Amino acid sequence: MSPVDVARRLVEEEFPGARAAWLGGSVARGDASPTSDLDITVLLDGPPAPMRKSLVYGGWPVELFVHTEKSLAYFSGKDQERRQPTMMRLVGESVVLLDTDGSGVRLQESCRAEVAAGPTPLSTAELDLLRYTITNLLDDLSDASGDERTAIASVLWQDAARLLLTGARHWSGTGKGLLREVVAYDSTHGTDHARALMQGVRADDDSLAEEVDRILAAYGGRLFAGFELAATPEAG
Repeated sequence: MSPVDVARRLVEEEFPGARAAWLGGSVARGDASPTSDLDITVLLDGPPAPMRKSLVYGGWPVELFVHTEKSLAYFSGKDQERRQPTMMRLVGESVVLLDTDGSGVRLQESCRAEVAAGPTPLSTAELDLLRYTITNLLDDLSDASGDERTAIASVLWQDAARLLLTGARHWSGTGKGLLREVVAYDSTHGTDHARALMQGVRADDDSLAEEVDRILAAYGGRLFAGFELAATPEAG
């Protein structure tokens, strides 16, 4: 059976009372690899939602995300806070497997619109913290070598990528998802940041620092002197 048929059968067997279900992730996007799984989100009115479960079904590894409308809205809100639209994309960029009451299409369209709108702008405090963090990493990188350099570079490119993306109100990500977001940014803006960052991580020279400084320049450059971070009320 096709992955869509497998996913639909699983939902019918495991969640006969489901209101809606969506197949998202790489299979829905059409760029699945041999190790890809089925990312299935199911909408229920109550328990066992909300819950997450991993299993194998029909020969496929499956990640199940089971929600109510309330929990779906909660995790979409967390996506907005992190500026990483994981939940919103699982529903918004999906194949509708089941829709008993119109909620499948309605929530898919709502999530798709949120993704298209992009994240909220960085606050001044958020921007300053990113600049300060990256500045410290650049200082550490300048006199590091061997394994220490590799460890610093692996963190530095990610923080620089998050500044590049979120500073421009573009969604961020983690791991390979972060790199894909930078590639998408490059495609839209005619830039070459993804290649330059990855080449800089691999190279034992100043190319990574130079690329990160280029990204920083659009947001005021390095920041150390004058940086201030207010404590949260709980810390007092």
